[in-house]
Amino acid sequence: MKQNWFYKETSIKKLWIGAIVILALTVIAEIVIVLHPHFKIEALFSFHALFGFFSCVVMVVFAKLLGFLVKRKDDYYDL
Repeated sequence: MKQNWFYKETSIKKLWIGAIVILALTVIAEIVIVLHPHFKIEALFSFHALFGFFSCVVMVVFAKLLGFLVKRKDDYYDL
């Protein structure tokens, strides 16, 4: 069976490099884009990138904890 392109080692490296480049470009774009912060903390360099990253981490941790709370046994639907 042919392996999907997403699971090839070369594709994974390319996806990582692409994601890092996009993240770097969005952080560097803050240098030339004029921001209009509502709060003082928003004026910090790369605040929005860090806020998004930590928000994602919190969501993943919350989902893992929620998974432990609602987990069912493997034979839950067996009769």
